[in-house]
Amino acid sequence: MMSFWLQDEYRKEDNLSLRNLTLLLSYLYIFGVCSSDLIYDFLIMLSKRLTEVDVSTILTVLQCCGMKIRGDDPAVMKNFIQTVQNRVHELKASSTEEQEKINGKRMEFMLETICDIKNNKKRSHGETSEHTRIKKWLQKLSAEDILLRGLKWSKLLDPHKKGQWWLSGDVAGKADDAEKVANTIDKEVLEAQSMLQLAAAQRMNTDTRKAIFCIIMSGEDYVDAFEKLLRLDLPGKQDREIMRVLVECCLQEKVFNKYYTVLAAKLCEHEKNHKFTMQFCIRDHFKELESMSLQRSMHLAKFVAEMVASFVLSLSVVKTIDFDDAAQLTPKRIMHFRMLFESIFEYPGNTVWNTFTRLAGDEELEPLRIGMEFFIKEYVVKPNKALATKFKLAKRALNNVERVLM
Repeated sequence: MMSFWLQDEYRKEDNLSLRNLTLLLSYLYIFGVCSSDLIYDFLIMLSKRLTEVDVSTILTVLQCCGMKIRGDDPAVMKNFIQTVQNRVHELKASSTEEQEKINGKRMEFMLETICDIKNNKKRSHGETSEHTRIKKWLQKLSAEDILLRGLKWSKLLDPHKKGQWWLSGDVAGKADDAEKVANTIDKEVLEAQSMLQLAAAQRMNTDTRKAIFCIIMSGEDYVDAFEKLLRLDLPGKQDREIMRVLVECCLQEKVFNKYYTVLAAKLCEHEKNHKFTMQFCIRDHFKELESMSLQRSMHLAKFVAEMVASFVLSLSVVKTIDFDDAAQLTPKRIMHFRMLFESIFEYPGNTVWNTFTRLAGDEELEPLRIGMEFFIKEYVVKPNKALATKFKLAKRALNNVERVLM
């Protein structure tokens, strides 16, 4: 319907109404209702005509979400720019009246804006507080994802649309075939059932934990999983289960997967309470090291190393361990923390420096610094002399009272 309104206002040359409808379309994209495909198709359609009204409309879109569509699909942005340039060349070669359009202030401003976006010079204003508020409100509605991918502007204007016309070409082509659609649904149901069975097998014994597990394990990528976890909108303290389930999923893998560390970092960036939950969760796992399998212990060491080296957590997360206490340093604990420090030493020198510097200067952490230095020297560097250089750097960082970072 909106596409027909736009066309109608375009014919009337009602600039104000046209601008408002164009802004509405742009905000539908910003808030994730439609993808950049539709916006680009709309822009390319306008650029092939490039009348004065088209120029104004293009400017409205670019000023509202130009940098965002460039970030989503730079290749199509190049195609759009090429279409504009081709049309400008055509106008230059045409009549005097057409050439006057090129020399107009608005056309000049549009070309400058396109050039700035192309060269990444135009600053993205980011999300305003109003945008953030609306997005949070939308996430709390717990509505299903309705992002329309591959939708063409010409399809919106088609008066003879049939069936599930809003689906992308591959799916829409199958929509009329009831048997294939039914098979697709059956497959999705089976996948959901399998995921729930897997959740039960992994000791996800509450509905909340099962829901979190299914989202984490079925996410297309960490962004998809992150957004779906936010939409769960768990009441009270149930959101603490997110980090506990995430860490458990990581430890259950046969091969360590950085997907979990990236997702964990994203969650902590969004809400600091996840960071505190992660610290408690990791310390709880430290208590289980004696009964933990080597694979789980190795995955836990790598997970903590990733979190510390990316500055999501501080190395003080291990302060519950007394590295001077021989009774605590059992073979399994020695093996675990050796793997942890070896993983940290795999990072570049500046990362190692900054990681250990975070412990410097704090009097309460003095016992930890002394114990850590002893442990690394005795159990990490002694059996692996190649790590001596990184250890020297770490020792200097632990004594970096001014806490100067590299």
